Amino acid sequence: MSKEVIVLSGSGAIGIAIVRRIAVGKVLLLADLKFENAEKQAQELRNAGFNVHTIACDVSNRESVNKLVETATGLGKIMGLVNTAGVSPSQASAQRIFEVDLYGNALLFDAFSRVMAKGSSALVIGSQSSHRLDSLTLEQTKALALTPTEELLHLPFIKEVNDSLKAYQLAKRGNALRVQAEAVNWGRRGARINCISAGIIHTPLANEELNGDRKDFYRKMLKELPVGRGGSPDEIANLAELIMSEKGAYITGSDMLIDGGATAKFWWDLTN
Repeated sequence: MSKEVIVLSGSGAIGIAIVRRIAVGKVLLLADLKFENAEKQAQELRNAGFNVHTIACDVSNRESVNKLVETATGLGKIMGLVNTAGVSPSQASAQRIFEVDLYGNALLFDAFSRVMAKGSSALVIGSQSSHRLDSLTLEQTKALALTPTEELLHLPFIKEVNDSLKAYQLAKRGNALRVQAEAVNWGRRGARINCISAGIIHTPLANEELNGDRKDFYRKMLKELPVGRGGSPDEIANLAELIMSEKGAYITGSDMLIDGGATAKFWWDLTN
């Protein structure tokens, strides 16, 4: 019997919390831009009894993504794909954010859509920030969802963005929209695909934002969250486990917002 494989792209705190729930008894392939990061996390998982393989992967490079797929299929049948790879507004330029968070995610969808096993599930971690966009036209919305991957970075409204936060919002909106569009094709393979739009989750990446150039903005948001605190990687993993398990078998093409009420406050707090 072929072994079941879970692929994790990005070895950050959220991704590791997710695979600790969904990769028990399966083969885990852990990919990261920096091989040493993947191997460090893999060793901890191995010590906990997980069967882990590692690989370096740049999701913004098609050859690198194809190598990831080749390695994964060589390990068994792919039952799960989780993409947490990305860069934040404080880490990169607008162009690099589009390359990794938008184009890179689309590359993964392209490559894995042809090899996911029946009954499998994929998940991308988006952002509540994408829910703050209110200026996209219907034409732009369709372009983010349906434009062929190699043409994404050449869209006029993408090329004109220089602000890293706006680029991040557009990239994450693109992730959620492509999930909706891809769900139709993935369903023909018997596979599901979803997005979780996460809010402020206490990770090293979030800490960079809370101490970066926009720290006042993020700290104010954190202070005013309706739930009164930021989230933890485990809380994202709780939702991810549901979505990717048999209990979530009716969920596909969805973008699930888990942000402590940040989006609700942004749009509907009438006291400000």
